[in-house]
Amino acid sequence: MKITLLASALVFSLVSCNEKSDSKLETAPSIAGTWALVSSKVITKGDTASTFPVKGQEMIKIFNDNTFAFFKHDLNGGKGEAAIFDSGAGTYELKDGDYSEHLDYCNYRDWENRDFKFKLRIQNDSLIQTGIEKIDSLNINQEIVEIYVRKK
Repeated sequence: MKITLLASALVFSLVSCNEKSDSKLETAPSIAGTWALVSSKVITKGDTASTFPVKGQEMIKIFNDNTFAFFKHDLNGGKGEAAIFDSGAGTYELKDGDYSEHLDYCNYRDWENRDFKFKLRIQNDSLIQTGIEKIDSLNINQEIVEIYVRKK
């Protein structure tokens, strides 16, 4: 009788622990998918500049399990004075809001093969990325604040 009661309690405890772990995993928001940039600011030496939105442009960032890519282009099909196309891709790691990117590919080739560390958080349907972009050889030392909205 005591063994049956003890075995039942052990099974119940294991099931309870497993349910808590599963529910925690389900509630952690995933960054996987496509996100549209809605706002971007760059802070350099205390001066803040809004860099997005830009009329006639759009930008997306795409995440899968460990890879990211971003694309920005004009809405005029690459024609006119405002024609633009920027892109980049690489690998990332995300742990407890600490997000690091390794930029493998970029149309600004001097940015390739560099690592950047940011903070990432999801609030409702928004992804907020903040941190420092620093490349001494290019004299770049700026803080960024980017806000993306999940595309449906």
